[in-house]
Amino acid sequence: MEWLSAENLVAVATAVLGIIASGVMVWYERRVPRRKRIGYRVQMDNPIGDDVRSGRANRRLGLFDEAPDMTDATLVLLRIENDGSLAIDRDDYTGPEVHGLTAVFTDRTIRGVSVTQPSDTDHLMDHFTAARGFGYEDNALRIPRVPLNRGDYFKLLVLLSGGDVGRGVRLVGGLREGEVRPNRAAAPDDKPPLFSRAARLITIMLTLCVVTLAAIVVAQDDTPPPIGCASGRLTLTGSTAFAPVLREVAGKYERDCGGDPVIDVDPHGSTAGIRELAAAGAQAARDGKGSPPVVALSDGPKPPGLPELRENRVAVSVFALVVNDDVRLKDLSTNDVRRLYRGEIRNWRQLGGPDLPVHLVSRDANSGTRQVFQRRVLGRGEIANSSVDCVHKDDPTAAVIRCELDSTDQVLSTVAELPGAIGYSELNLAARAKGLHSLRLDGDPASADAIEDGTSEYPYREIEYAYTYGRPPADSLASSFLTYLSRGNGQDVIRTHGHLPCWTPEGLTLCAQDNGGPPD
Repeated sequence: MEWLSAENLVAVATAVLGIIASGVMVWYERRVPRRKRIGYRVQMDNPIGDDVRSGRANRRLGLFDEAPDMTDATLVLLRIENDGSLAIDRDDYTGPEVHGLTAVFTDRTIRGVSVTQPSDTDHLMDHFTAARGFGYEDNALRIPRVPLNRGDYFKLLVLLSGGDVGRGVRLVGGLREGEVRPNRAAAPDDKPPLFSRAARLITIMLTLCVVTLAAIVVAQDDTPPPIGCASGRLTLTGSTAFAPVLREVAGKYERDCGGDPVIDVDPHGSTAGIRELAAAGAQAARDGKGSPPVVALSDGPKPPGLPELRENRVAVSVFALVVNDDVRLKDLSTNDVRRLYRGEIRNWRQLGGPDLPVHLVSRDANSGTRQVFQRRVLGRGEIANSSVDCVHKDDPTAAVIRCELDSTDQVLSTVAELPGAIGYSELNLAARAKGLHSLRLDGDPASADAIEDGTSEYPYREIEYAYTYGRPPADSLASSFLTYLSRGNGQDVIRTHGHLPCWTPEGLTLCAQDNGGPPD
C-alpha cells in the first residue's frame, strides 16, 4: 500500500514523537515546580609539593621549601554556581548554622582559601566574612549564605595538605525547595547545559527522524513511471546509428517496469532491419498471430512497396561528414562533397588541403546513414566499391579508393587511423571519436542545437522512424515501449545522445517540415 512507504512511516513517527515531546514539556512546566539549585564542580586539583604519590613529581622554589608540611600540598579550584531556574536568597539556605554550605575535602587539611568571582558580581565578595561564617577547620570549609541570581557563580581556590590528588570533594547543605548537587560540565568556566538529558535525547531523536526522512526523500527516484508497462519479449533491430539510444532506453524501461519485460537490441542497419520486420510480419500473418514483437528503427522512410509497415516518427537524427585529423579542412561546400564522391577529387590539395590521397570510407548498402547521405547530400548513389581494406585499390581503373564497412564504429575507427580518409556517421558518436573531426557543410555546423533553434540549414539530417508490422495491440510490449521511447522518459535519452525528440514543441515542427505532416 502506498501509505506504508518508508518516508510516510518516518514522517508519521516524527509527528507522533513531536506531539508526545510537546505534551511532556507542557506537563513538566505545569506539574513539576521550578526548583532552586546550586551546582558545584572541581575545576582544578593539582599537586604543588614534591610528593610523588600522585605520580607527578614537581620542582619547588621559595615558600614551598620553607613552609612545613608542604611536601604533599595540593591546590583545588572549586566552582559554585546557581544553575537552577530561580534566584537564591540568603534565607533559602536551610542549615541551622550561620554559614550556608560546607565543602568537605576527604583526607586533606585546609591550609588557606582565596575567593574569586566574575567582574560583574563584585557584590558577592561582601558576604565572605568571618561574621557571616566564612572559615575553615581541618578538612571542612564553611561557605556563607551567598545570595546568587540565576547564572551567578563564585570560585574558591583552596590550598590543602595531606591526602592524594583526586580525593573526593563534597558540598554539604540544603536549599528550601531546591537541592545542592555536583555538575557534570567538564571544561573550566563552561556554563551548565541549558537542557536536561531527557530534553537532549528527545531533540536528538527528532533530529534523526527528520534527517532520515530527508535522506529518503532525496534518495528516492522521482522519475515518473513508464506509461503502461507491459510484459513479454521484444526485439529492436535496424539502425546501428540509433542503437546506443535503443540500448539505454531498453535498459531503463526494463528497470522501471521491474525487470519483467525483456528487450533485445540487435541492429543490422536500417534496410536489413526493415526486411527482418517485414519477414517476421509475413510469417506471423500466415500463422495467424497478428503483429510480431519486432520494432525496426530506420534512418529515414521505408522503401516503397511495404504498406503493412506502420511508421512512428521518433526523432530528428543529425549526421556528420568526418575526416582524419591530418586533413585540416573544416568546411566543404555541398558541391565539393559531391565531386569527392563522384571520384573527381583524388587528392586533398585540390580542395586546398594537404597532399594526401582521398580514401572514401562508406557504409554497406543496408545502412540508413548511407541512404540519408545519398538522399540529402549527394542527390544520387555513391560510386562503386574499389577496395576491401580501405587502403589498397583492388580496381586499378577506379578513380579513388572507396571501401564499405558494416557499422558506424568501423567507419569511425578506420577514418581515425587512415590519413586522407573521409566518412560519415551519426553526430553524437562522431563527436566522441578521437583522431578525426566533423566538417561544416556550406558553412552550417553539424549541430542539433542549431537546427532546433532554426539558425542552421544543415542538410545531413533525417527523421528516425520506428516501424511495426501493422498496429500492435495497445497492451503489447511493442506499443508500450514505443510510447515510452517517443513520448515518455525515452525523450531525455534521445536528447542526451544528440538527437531531437519529435514529441517536443520544436521537434513537432521539424518532424512535420521534413516529412510533410505531423507525427502519428
